[in-house]
Amino acid sequence: MSTYPHRSRTWSVVGCCLIAGVVLAGCSSGQDTAAPAQQAPANGKITLYYLQKQGDQQYFVEQAQGAQEKAKELGADLKVVNLGQDANKAITELDAAVAQGANGIAIVVPDQAIGPEVIDKAKSAGIPLVASDDVIKDGSGKNAAFVGFNGTQMGTSVGQEAAKLFKAAGWTAADTKIISAYKQDLTVCTDRVNGAKAAFQKDAGAQVPVIDVGTDNSPVDAQNRSGAVISSNPGVKHWVVWGCNDENETGVVTALANSGVAANNIIGVGLGAYLDCKDWAAGKDTGNKSSLYISGAEVGRTAIQVLFDKVKNGKELPAETIAKTQIVNKDNFKQAGVNCT
Repeated sequence: MSTYPHRSRTWSVVGCCLIAGVVLAGCSSGQDTAAPAQQAPANGKITLYYLQKQGDQQYFVEQAQGAQEKAKELGADLKVVNLGQDANKAITELDAAVAQGANGIAIVVPDQAIGPEVIDKAKSAGIPLVASDDVIKDGSGKNAAFVGFNGTQMGTSVGQEAAKLFKAAGWTAADTKIISAYKQDLTVCTDRVNGAKAAFQKDAGAQVPVIDVGTDNSPVDAQNRSGAVISSNPGVKHWVVWGCNDENETGVVTALANSGVAANNIIGVGLGAYLDCKDWAAGKDTGNKSSLYISGAEVGRTAIQVLFDKVKNGKELPAETIAKTQIVNKDNFKQAGVNCT
């Protein structure tokens, strides 16, 4: 927790504060009380935490790097913690951050269901908190301050790109199907794929059947789970693919390729670009045709900036900070700044 300056206050003032605290505690009606005021430390650096789900995914690796760069620039200490997909670890690490004196916390929750508990713990400790990438709500349904992307807008961009490529290829709905792969209990994913579906139906000029495939958002799971869908649709000549992220889309495209579907019969539009770009960089003939580039590094930098501004200067956390996106392909991904590793 933060330390407090002006320890030389007179005992009369301290006594009044203590008495006031006792009176307030004794008169409590059980209703919510204001969170304790959080202040910047009197001495030493501001300490911030970034708690991330799936911290080994490329997007979140870049997010951590961007956050570290911004913290260094601002002169703050930053600890990044990989939560994997463990909601219990998220709570444990949050408790640890509070106990270790965090001045601000950014969190990408493994499960949005823990939102109320996460928000309550931070509020009770008087620590500013921002939700990164995935929206979380408190017990009353109010969103925490958010830094990331607008899921529906992202999906709309993906769907529009897929429709453009579909029309340019001259395909018809009669021999085409769409695979939409995503983690189905994650609202940021449902927002994205629903946005893609609506945009495609509006722009494609054809009602192409959509097959939803539930995954854990990893490329291996997307590949494995889409295999059965592909084998059960032997009459489909052309495939359009999108998903919640690059992991889903590239996983499905890999499954299609392994099933003997030629690259020119696949229109895969990713979301992230950090995996799609590997085929482009290698000059491969691939079904990964385009991707919506999202910069994890930019989200990380922004999350740290808004937390720092709150802790250091008392600036209110913006309710929502939305990062920019851009459609890229094999011809322009380098110029766009995609980090293809």
